Amino acid sequence: MRAEQVLPDFADRIEMRGATIRKGTVGAFLANARVWTDPQASEQARAEAEADMLDALPALRALGLFDVLGIRDVALRDWVHAH
Repeated sequence: MRAEQVLPDFADRIEMRGATIRKGTVGAFLANARVWTDPQASEQARAEAEADMLDALPALRALGLFDVLGIRDVALRDWVHAH
């Protein structure tokens, strides 16, 4: 399957399994995860990253991301599973 078969070029979002999935959701989650796991990140940056990750979880679960890929960082993995 190609990316445009999941989300066509003319669309910036789709509905899947009751969740709205926007282009960039996975990339944004990865960027926020990097901030959240960075010990040098400020508390404010970590809190913003956490809020954004929390918003993305329904879409990522609808995509099945965590059914296929594992999270190596234990704290992040525990946080995802707790939410």
